[in-house]
Amino acid sequence: MGMFSTLLRSLWDRLCGGQPEPEPQQRPAQQYQQGPPVTRPRPQQPYEAPHCRSLSRNTLPLNRSRSLLATHPPPGPHKNLNYENQQDSEYQSLRARAKEEGSKMAQCYEESHTAYASGDGARAKELSNEGKAHKAQMERLNAQASEWIFSKNNEDSAPGEIDLHGLYVKEAITYSERAIQDARGRGNAKVNLIVGKGLHSPHGVAKLKPAIGELMQRQGLVAELDPDNAGVLIVNLDGRPTGAGPVLGVDDIARRLEDKDNGCTIM
Repeated sequence: MGMFSTLLRSLWDRLCGGQPEPEPQQRPAQQYQQGPPVTRPRPQQPYEAPHCRSLSRNTLPLNRSRSLLATHPPPGPHKNLNYENQQDSEYQSLRARAKEEGSKMAQCYEESHTAYASGDGARAKELSNEGKAHKAQMERLNAQASEWIFSKNNEDSAPGEIDLHGLYVKEAITYSERAIQDARGRGNAKVNLIVGKGLHSPHGVAKLKPAIGELMQRQGLVAELDPDNAGVLIVNLDGRPTGAGPVLGVDDIARRLEDKDNGCTIM
């Protein structure tokens, strides 16, 4: 039986695959204290600097910096050159000296009138001559001032356009007449007079209106208000409106030029 049983077991193993071999006995695990997990380093990528401007500690927020830029106009042609020219020391000196001569002229005339009323004709004549001398000096200084400011303010003026800032009313009318004559000589149809929002007349509307009316009547002019710039008068040399803007009469022009509430731009 022993041999027969051995033979049967051998046949059974071949047909059924036999029993699996027992796994080798594992060795008991050693006890140890687990340390922190170790992270395997990844391959280092090349560093790329961020494409943005560095911010210092005093750097303003973006919206704040934009508002500051917006409140400061850029330099150059955008600056108010007319205002700068009127603040020039040479121009201010000429006007101040002319004003002083005007005060002396008025004082001499007043004293001359007093002397004549008291019967001192010789003294009255002397004071009158002194007053005339001061008047001539005043007109000479004002002429120099007007020539200087007109030249400076019109260095970059376009053809057919004149800037009248810094001029007295009488001076502005004189330069306007010259511009009108020159424009007609060139065959131009209009002249643009830059007067700003208001023109200050030291003599008031009573003397400004006749001067404007005489100029327009003598020259046969029609003035329109520039629809894009309230400080510009479009003077049509053929005496006919173009429809570009509202036609201004003598009263309208005088009120506009004399409107001190809108700001004096011409003396």
